[in-house]
Amino acid sequence: MKITGITLVRLSLPLAPPFPAAWDPEPRRHFPATVVLVDTDEGVRGVGSGDSMDGFEGYTGLFIGTDPLALARQVRVLETVAFHGCRPWPLEAALWDIAGQVAGPSARVDMALAAAEMGFQAMKIRIDPARLSDGLAAVTAVREALPGLTLMVDLNQGWRMPGDVRPPLDRAAARSIAVRLAELDVYWMEEPLSGTDASGLAALRSDCPVRVAGGEMARSYAELTALVEADALDVYQPDAVLAVGISRARTIAEHVLAKGRLFSPHTWTNGIGLLANLHLAAGVGGGPYLEYPFDPPGWTPARRDFMLSEPVGVSPDGHLLVGDRPGLGITLDEDALRHHEVS
Repeated sequence: MKITGITLVRLSLPLAPPFPAAWDPEPRRHFPATVVLVDTDEGVRGVGSGDSMDGFEGYTGLFIGTDPLALARQVRVLETVAFHGCRPWPLEAALWDIAGQVAGPSARVDMALAAAEMGFQAMKIRIDPARLSDGLAAVTAVREALPGLTLMVDLNQGWRMPGDVRPPLDRAAARSIAVRLAELDVYWMEEPLSGTDASGLAALRSDCPVRVAGGEMARSYAELTALVEADALDVYQPDAVLAVGISRARTIAEHVLAKGRLFSPHTWTNGIGLLANLHLAAGVGGGPYLEYPFDPPGWTPARRDFMLSEPVGVSPDGHLLVGDRPGLGITLDEDALRHHEVS
């Protein structure tokens, strides 16, 4: 089998009203998505999505005519592309989609995420350190209302949006927040320090009353390896379509799970990225939780998965199912692709 074509379909969904993302000072007025289509000479098409893949068009020649199932080779080439330009990992997701279709349907695996009213048993709350009292008040209110709910807190210190030069938290401040969160029985504290501060995260983790999570946007395998070698985190979260791809994230997962740590990938892209990370987590025995982007009314499954024939949802008993469709289980909405394609 050979790759005969790689197509990037750039989409944009208007958001009215805008979505005020906690990690971005500017409200989101549209939701961009790049869908990667990989065609082969045997008629099998792979689909991926995640990063915007800006600038990738100049590198497609590195893959045309090669074997989509030679994943080790493809990952090494993608790593060279990542060094010089975009985060190209949606292409790897599309190749795994092809591999899954050729190999046959995946086994059905339940990922426990069941819920209060809509099926969820766990919730992540973002806290802006600049408004710490408000954030802690929100966590306290949720804990009092739902004492049995598992709570995670994200401090969003691991990376920055372009132009965001606010000073990061230091280790003393992060630990002080952790003490307050421990009193509220928080399951993990996410990205309390810069994601590249392996020694600082390790020192914090050694004296932290709650689990420390991070690594969602690691730029390279070496960056994640440094975190693993420093034993910097309790929960490792590399996003398969934003960080280092499925293959490298799987290797990291196997290492951290063997050390007794948790693997729970970040999934905040769209339904295609969610399915890629779901297959990854299920395949290595990750969890027990998987991030499910859901923040209504601004962020709903219908908005998140607008390019799919139907949104990825939880089952009535509150599980996220791998499903039995071939590949990554992706079914595109061709009308939506035509309607929202950016010309």
